[in-house]
Amino acid sequence: MRPLIALSLLGLVLSAQAQGVYRIVGPDGKVTFSDQPPPANTSAQPVGSATRGSAASANAQLPFELRQIVNRFPVTLYAGPDCAPCNSGRSLLESRGIPFTEKTVTTANDAEALKRLSGDSSLPLLTVGSQQIKGYSSTEWSRYLDVAGYPMKSALPPGYRRPAASALVDAVAAPTPSSPAAPAQAASPAEVPVPVTPPSNNPAGIRF
Repeated sequence: MRPLIALSLLGLVLSAQAQGVYRIVGPDGKVTFSDQPPPANTSAQPVGSATRGSAASANAQLPFELRQIVNRFPVTLYAGPDCAPCNSGRSLLESRGIPFTEKTVTTANDAEALKRLSGDSSLPLLTVGSQQIKGYSSTEWSRYLDVAGYPMKSALPPGYRRPAASALVDAVAAPTPSSPAAPAQAASPAEVPVPVTPPSNNPAGIRF
């Protein structure tokens, strides 16, 4: 029975389509989140793209076999502050030596992006490849990691450091408020313009 369950889960892992979330800035400056590619006239950035380079750098240190698994079935933990199940899930991944990326959900934008990704805002959320596991269950998490091919015991090299946790949605700098306009000063007598009457032989009225 277990082999059948494992094969079924593996089939789901291989056949599911990966989901992504885009942060889209429209022509009017309004920011929205969508799992669909943006129109051509908008500016968009994949959510969490700032940490992809650091993850690739960390994964380059892994043994060949483990690196192949990570490339096929990357693991991402979506967690929040003061979340006991999130802490338990993180401890499981660390104790087993699973290379994973952590995304924190702390702001309204983070929560909106998470809802786009998983359909709700419950935490923790674990993704193994394109598979999503909502809520923490050591049995269920371990089953998916086993089917993906992750080793039962840590195979991480000495000194390995996973990428630091980062916000699900990159922070956007608030626009700098413009300084209030200085009150208009009355022109001094020397600065008051003096009307010039064009001479009679200057019909175009050009001033110098």
